[in-house]
Amino acid sequence: MSIDDAALILHRRATDVHLRRSCRKKRTFAITSSWRDRAAESEMAMFRNFVSAAQLRQHHHHHHHHHHQQQQQQQQQQQQELQQPQASCDSIESQFSCPICLEVYHKPVSIASCAHTFCGECLQPCLQVASPLCPLCRMPFDPKKVERSSSVEKQLSSYKAPCRGCGKKVTLVKMRSHISSCTKVQEQMANCPKFVPVVPTSQPIPSNIPNRSTFVCPYCGARNLDQQELVKHCMENHRNDPNKVVCPVCSAMPWGDPSYKSANFLQHLLHRHKFSYDTFVDYSIDEEAALQAALALSLSEN
Repeated sequence: MSIDDAALILHRRATDVHLRRSCRKKRTFAITSSWRDRAAESEMAMFRNFVSAAQLRQHHHHHHHHHHQQQQQQQQQQQQELQQPQASCDSIESQFSCPICLEVYHKPVSIASCAHTFCGECLQPCLQVASPLCPLCRMPFDPKKVERSSSVEKQLSSYKAPCRGCGKKVTLVKMRSHISSCTKVQEQMANCPKFVPVVPTSQPIPSNIPNRSTFVCPYCGARNLDQQELVKHCMENHRNDPNKVVCPVCSAMPWGDPSYKSANFLQHLLHRHKFSYDTFVDYSIDEEAALQAALALSLSEN
């Protein structure tokens, strides 16, 4: 082998070694670079997740805070509505009107179990029965747990409403006394239709006659019920009431006994008060004669 051949072989071997070393370095660098890239991507992904989670927490916190503020505002508004009546003067008077007499409360009392408020006098008939029911919601209540409503009395002394006649603003607690002496209200009442017989009659029309047109429910004290409304009201609201009560229709008659309590008031209503006494009855005669006259007139008309 010549010297040139040997030198060529050595040069090739050196070149191969250099190439192999170079390849190893490239592979190592490639592997290292790839690992570094993956690590950087992983760190970036973790950073993105961290930022997203922080933004999400901030959004939830802001939403919860906003929702909490809305709830507080709604609660404050509801409390204000409960503490203060509406701006309308008419609605103020209606808010402080008894559900039974439909007038502004007079000596208001409240039922503890249902918190409904009535005039003390209006609720009194309900307290006379053995098992009283609230006139408004029909819930049974303990008559011993009916208390004077000092909070309503305080509001009656604080708020004003216009008189329905003269329009003058009057404190609610003084509204009843003002209406009773207001000339405008009296003029309005004077223009109301007068009592006239249903059919022409030769009898003199009395000036001061008892109110036989409307009645008070003996169970709950509901007022201004005519005879048919009384029957309907009692059938719908007091069908299962076992209390013995005085018939308001009979007690309003000249022959009526205001102390007699009917054992079955509903049956009494259905059998004795299907027709109106005002239509058929002459109040100057006794009960039996009035009943016979009413039956005879009813048969002749049918």
